[in-house]
Amino acid sequence: MNIQNVLPPVIDESTKVLILGSMPSQLSLQKQQYYGNPRNHFWPIIGKILNCEIPSDYDERIKLLKKHHIGLWDTIQSCEREGSSDASIRNVIPNDFKNLFLKYPNIRILLFNGGKSYSVFKKYMGLELLKQVDYAKMPSTSPIPGKNIKTFDEKVEEWRVIEEYIS
Repeated sequence: MNIQNVLPPVIDESTKVLILGSMPSQLSLQKQQYYGNPRNHFWPIIGKILNCEIPSDYDERIKLLKKHHIGLWDTIQSCEREGSSDASIRNVIPNDFKNLFLKYPNIRILLFNGGKSYSVFKKYMGLELLKQVDYAKMPSTSPIPGKNIKTFDEKVEEWRVIEEYIS
């Protein structure tokens, strides 16, 4: 099944932290929302880090991220995939990060949400593109258990790297 990512980047001139997934799940694409699966740990992790209640309204969630200089995007523009598993992703067409970085020079760190996001960026863009910014491969917030299973609290601790870039 060929899937086109129709979620635009959540980013503005004040974005300092850019969180990159690989490709939204089928549920997220249907809802037109980043991390739209209620079982995904992304929004609860953000709530813990920002020490706030996450709004139920998606537009309010996006406002909250932007208020804290956090942006969202994916490394993949389109691909073939059965279901929502990163393991089944084939025939990747990556997003255009060269132009994104030119347009948004205040980005200070890229956080790759899981291994697939990182490996796609490394393969198609190359890490040399990141000379001007920090980056880190984060534990996936996906509800699907992976090979490096961490508890929710362990994930929160690793994701706390965000704090030093938004304060």
